[in-house]
Amino acid sequence: MSAIDVQGVGVQAGNQWVLRGVDLTVEKGSFCAITGPSGSGKSTFVRLLLGQLRPTEGRVLLEGAPMPDHPTPDRGVVFQNYSVFAHKTALDNVLLGLKFKHAPRTGWVFGHALKVLRERAMQALADVGLETAARKYPHELSGGMCQRLAIAQAMIARPKLLLLDEPFGALDPTNRTQLQRLVRTLWRDTGATIVMVTHDEAEAKALATKLLRFEPCRETGHTRIRVQAPPSVSTGSPSMRTLERGAITPKPGKQKRKACNRR
Repeated sequence: MSAIDVQGVGVQAGNQWVLRGVDLTVEKGSFCAITGPSGSGKSTFVRLLLGQLRPTEGRVLLEGAPMPDHPTPDRGVVFQNYSVFAHKTALDNVLLGLKFKHAPRTGWVFGHALKVLRERAMQALADVGLETAARKYPHELSGGMCQRLAIAQAMIARPKLLLLDEPFGALDPTNRTQLQRLVRTLWRDTGATIVMVTHDEAEAKALATKLLRFEPCRETGHTRIRVQAPPSVSTGSPSMRTLERGAITPKPGKQKRKACNRR
């Protein structure tokens, strides 16, 4: 069964087409990585799947039904810039999504129901290795810890679709490899469909079961999509063995330390 069906989709910004003529399918439970040059519409495609943008033409189906044109709990997202709430502790950041899922209009939860939700939130933090940081605020966490928190925040509602837009791009090599392993483990444990944008070809090949490359075609104005065959995602594949050894790292260059963005 298909998780995502994109049919003749185009997105126009002003007089320019950012995406056009996009037709693709992402199978349910797959890990789809999207690569391509800057300006090819990769991040626009993620915003389209999230519901932040509406297509100018064409349509997007989620498990056969028209995709809502606004973000919903069945779609989680992790951006590159540590999109967590600066005024809330790690626990409260994760708990917030559960509260609004329980009480959509107010987010108010009390008594036994709140205790149950707290236990779920603490388990989510434990799943990403942050159980000892539950009462810390984002400014007290490292960049890698902030991104772990963002992943827990996105996964707590158990989304059918997890969107990752350059989630490891601002991390140092050690944190990058740890987060790659974490995302792969969560994907296998939850069965969620993942769509990830990355500039790193090695990373895409190591993680993905489906690999797409977006390329703008200047002659036609359409987006050319090349389907590449990644290695089988198993511990026996060369790319998986490389990931297990912690050798999938970005290309040499200066790594910038970033603090959590305020929200």
